[in-house]
This record gives sequence, C-alpha cells and structure tokens, in this order.
Amino acid sequence: MERYTVMIPAAGSGQRMGAGMNKLFLKLDGKPILIHTLEVFENDASCSNIILSIKESERTVIESMLNRFSISKVVALVEGGNERQQSVAACLRAYEGNGVVLVHDAARPFIEHEVIGKLVEVASVHGAAVAGVPVKDTIKIVEDGMVAETVERSKLWSIQTPQAFRYAILKEASDKAEAEGFLGTDESMIVERLGYSVRIVEGTYENVKMTTKEDIVFGEALLRQGR
Repeated sequence: MERYTVMIPAAGSGQRMGAGMNKLFLKLDGKPILIHTLEVFENDASCSNIILSIKESERTVIESMLNRFSISKVVALVEGGNERQQSVAACLRAYEGNGVVLVHDAARPFIEHEVIGKLVEVASVHGAAVAGVPVKDTIKIVEDGMVAETVERSKLWSIQTPQAFRYAILKEASDKAEAEGFLGTDESMIVERLGYSVRIVEGTYENVKMTTKEDIVFGEALLRQGR
C-alpha cells in the first residue's frame, strides 16, 4: 500500500469537555487520549510520518509524552492557530513531499487500520476521500421551534476523520481558502468548493470523537472490549 503522512491538529481547547485542560491530556485506561490516537499511526507500517499542530504553551508537555510512550514518527510539532483550518495549514507548510496526506482528529483514538488503508487507496487514485457512516437517526430541519422538513435519511452520512487527499489538492484548497478568508468545517469542504470530487469510505460507528464526558465513558467501554 502507498505510504502516507498524517496531520493531526492538537491545539484545541476542548471546552465542551469542561475538563479545565486540553482534553487530549485526559486519560483512557491510564493513557492520554492523544497517545492512544498517535499509537494507531505509530503502529501502522504504511504511515511514514506524523505532523502535530500544538499550542506552543503545551510543547514541553507533549514532547514529554512522546518520549514516555515511545512515539517516534512525529517529525514536526508546529504551532497551531485559533481555528482547525489554520492548524492544518501550518501542518501542510511543514510537509515535505507530494504524496497522500491524511488529516485526523486527535480525539478519535478508535480509527481502524483497515479504514485508513481504504482511504489512502481511494485518495491515491481519485484525489480525495473521507471516512463516514450512514446516519441512523431521523433528521429534521427545524425553524422557530417547528419542524420544517424531514430529510431523506438514505442520503445522509455522518462524516468522520481521517480525511485523505493527494497533497497538491489539499494544499491548493488550503491556500485558496486562506487567501479568500473562507473558513470550512472540515478539509473536505474546502476541497469541494474548488470543484473536486470527494469519495466516501465507510468507517465504523466506534470511531467516536472524544468530545464530552459521555464519550470518555464510551471510550473506556471500548477499551475494556479489547479495542
């Protein structure tokens, strides 16, 4: 399989967790969430390098974690921005190469190697691919407290990370978004607006982002099941 570099924005505040600290430092089964996520890529033979965007004030803490847990594939710790898009742009500037790059949420420690492999394969051939799962709930559009429309569920997917791209495509999209002051909600959005097609690769429902305290409970349960 083609090798890839993964870019992981880790400069967020995690306010919704209400932990009073970077949520990535919270522990699952005695190990920081960030390390659980990094180990997925550390243990993937197809992953060449990891580029992390961080808060400069947390550099020493993160460097210590990387040493303690023997994470060797992190080749750059770049200063992130106030927005995720700015942090990814900083990672792109630190990348040296022209292959497939992945962007992954630091708070998604349960991504599977099989899904990563499919994303890299599809992005290599078609240019762009994102992980996602079909929506299970009925979705309604609500206006002023009233249901305005029930959306056809069969066409709806919940988008996750990783999101995979040929480097040149994501760099073009990132540069154009920055130049035009456009802020997207994910990397796929800034690529889509340039007219590129983005393929979907079905992920797993276990690939949950650790956002709230309830997610931590779910994560602990997954680890007890051997995930």
